[in-house]
Amino acid sequence: MWNNVLVTGGAGFIGSHFVTRLLAAGEVGRVTVLDALTYAGSIHNLGEAFLAPHFRFVHGDITDHALVDAVVGEHDAVVHFAAESHVDRSFSAAGRFVSTNVAGTQILLDAAMRHGVRRFVHVSTDEVYGPVPTGVASEDDPLRPTVPYAASKAASDLMALSYHRTFGVPVCVTRSANNYGPRQHPEKIIPLFVTRLLKGHPVTLHGRGEHVRHWLHVTDHCQGIEVVLREGVPGEIYNIGGGTELTNRELTERILRACDADWGAVEFVEDRRCNDLRYAMDCTKITRLGYRPVREFADGLAETVEWYRAHPDRWAPLLRAPQTAGAPAGEGKGRA
Repeated sequence: MWNNVLVTGGAGFIGSHFVTRLLAAGEVGRVTVLDALTYAGSIHNLGEAFLAPHFRFVHGDITDHALVDAVVGEHDAVVHFAAESHVDRSFSAAGRFVSTNVAGTQILLDAAMRHGVRRFVHVSTDEVYGPVPTGVASEDDPLRPTVPYAASKAASDLMALSYHRTFGVPVCVTRSANNYGPRQHPEKIIPLFVTRLLKGHPVTLHGRGEHVRHWLHVTDHCQGIEVVLREGVPGEIYNIGGGTELTNRELTERILRACDADWGAVEFVEDRRCNDLRYAMDCTKITRLGYRPVREFADGLAETVEWYRAHPDRWAPLLRAPQTAGAPAGEGKGRA
């Protein structure tokens, strides 16, 4: 395992779960989180990490050249989660997505090249493949992103891989299915629906709920990233999935049951702009490294609902009724 690991975006949903996993393993000399603490990140997500003597938090942005150079230079591995990730926000603020997701990644890669980082794991999304009407997308398939968010992630993937091919930076790229679990920001569809139902508010379902997504518990995703950090081959891409495939209507049905609600709480609305009908990936490649998802969706959803039920102080301040009531619900990649 690596001695000192830098985790960008580690105060976000997925990144904080990954930090918890790294610290629990106890096999690294130091774990450092670099996070700008935007609206989707929270220092509270890191919880007991601050009690670990080999944990450090650095407040800063990945577009800050000097800070990134100084922090990366102290580590031999980088796991890069930091990203703007909410599809609907990318419609009105695409420049911010390009700045963070593309330019920020390039700044990190430059620093990794200068300092001889021995592993760089770039965390991405299945949305870069675009819609997959039938079958599954493999790592060798062309990228056909639909929306500005997905396009910015596709560009950052290509930037990361180019640094491997041109400069020999030991980059691995991971692409994940939709994530869910405790601590996810309530702009994403599962926590949005759960928190609104817990408050007795209606939820909105786009079209007829026919869109299909694969759902992967955040801890299974983090397991996959750790496998790639340990065993991944530089220059390779690894799809991380193997979760549960559901239409949004099926997902809504399960959330309603978990929250003791019924279809009377659901309002059908016009479909969101450029809403890809289906995502699906072939995850054979990462299973050869030993990855196996273990969380059953029913158990993971029940755990997730209970977390939101028990922690209203963590999510209630984030809900702004004029924006969430009837607003488009995001997908589930989460802010890393």
